[in-house]
Parts: sequence; C-alpha cells; structure tokens
Amino acid sequence: MAEAPADEFTVDELASRAGMTVRNVRAYASRGLIDAPRLAGRTGYYSTAHLQRLQLIRQLLDRGYTLSAVEKALRGTPASASGPTLDLIAMLDLPADDDADEIMSRDDLAALANVGLDSKLIDALADYGLVSWIEGDQAHVRLVEPTIVRSGAAAVAMGVTPETVISLFPVLDDRLRDVAQNMVQAIAAEIVDPFVAEGLPEESWPDLLSKIEQLLPIASQIVLAVFRRQLQEAIDAQIEAEIRAVGRSDKAKKRRR
Repeated sequence: MAEAPADEFTVDELASRAGMTVRNVRAYASRGLIDAPRLAGRTGYYSTAHLQRLQLIRQLLDRGYTLSAVEKALRGTPASASGPTLDLIAMLDLPADDDADEIMSRDDLAALANVGLDSKLIDALADYGLVSWIEGDQAHVRLVEPTIVRSGAAAVAMGVTPETVISLFPVLDDRLRDVAQNMVQAIAAEIVDPFVAEGLPEESWPDLLSKIEQLLPIASQIVLAVFRRQLQEAIDAQIEAEIRAVGRSDKAKKRRR
C-alpha cells in the first residue's frame, strides 16, 4: 500500500476488531487473502482495508461457505474495494460446489476452534465421517463436511466443549434424516408420482428437474426457520427455568434463616 490510511492497527488490534484470533489473521494472510501490512521496523500495521476484508471473510465463513470457496471468490478482487462491493462480488463468484472436500492443516483446524492440537478430537470427527486422515501426511486432514466442521469449530471457539459439540452431531443427524425423509415422501407424492404415472414423458424431464432443484433451497430455508424458532423457544424456556430455580433457592435460604 503506497499510502497508509489514518487508522492503522497492530495484528492484535486487527484481530480484536475483526472478531478473530491473531492465529487466524496470520493464517489468512499466509493464504494471500489479505495484503501484507505496512512495516515500521519489526512491527506490521494494518489498515481499514485489511479489516474490511477480514470482516467479509468471517461473514462468508459464518454463512457456511468453505475457505476454498471464499478464496476463489476473492481471488483477484482489489483489496481497496469497499465491503459491500466485495460482498456482492463474492456472492456472485462463489462456486456451486462450495461444500466440496477441503484439505486443511491441523494447525489451522485447531486455530478455527481456538484449541490446542488434539488427535483424539480429529479421530472423533473422523468416526462420524466429517474429516479423514490423509495417508502419509500427519500435518493435514481432509474436511469431508467443511460446513459442519467449521460451524462446530465456531461453537467450540465460543466456549462450548468439543465433546459437547461432537455429541450433538449424531442427534441432529438422526432427527434431520427423519425430517428429510418426510419432506421427500410428501413432495414426491405431489410432484414425482404424477410424472411417473404419465409414463415419464421426455418433454417433462426439464420441468421436473427444475422443480427439484428449486425445492432444495426452499426446503433448507423452511427447516432453518423452524429450527431457529424452536431454538429460541428452548432458550427462553431454559432461561425461565434457571431463573425459577434461583428464586426457589433464595426462598429456601430465607426460610432457613
């Protein structure tokens, strides 16, 4: 950068403002997702352009996009572009297979969750088919389900224990399998069965495939919306139960006095 903006940050300040760890910032810098800082002696100073880029990266990762998809979207995008412009470019350029397998170093995976390296944790993820070890490479793992792994890492980084996050996966997997099967059966009865009854007419295939393609995001949004509502109700109920428990405890203490 030829001219440094008025506002500049050290790597610690930049990480804090972006809501990331210093380790993550350096990992993204090593991938070329942000420009090198301005050096003054041995200290690097980052600008608001760096901050905007990191905020965009975090937003896209929070939406469930893989790091490789974000890299493809941002490759060649000028670092001076505004946040909204970057967001628009990224959304248009993200590939359809954004949840494809991804190779990640064990250090980066640990940094995402803000935990230390733990082979047992990776073994547990592998048991559920979320990651896999790479033969002959002990420094990297393959993310088979990048969105799930990244979302779980975000929960761990918030303070939820890895054991709790991992234990929730089979519960979600089983319940959502039932939901998916029920939705598919209901939709098939109204869209696919009539098509089959008509003898699978060749001219109707494009229309059928188009409807099925459109149903996937629609169904996903319905499930997400219902889950959010149920999650909020569960949170409210839990908080109410905790408050009542505290109230009963206080009354019991007063009686003993």
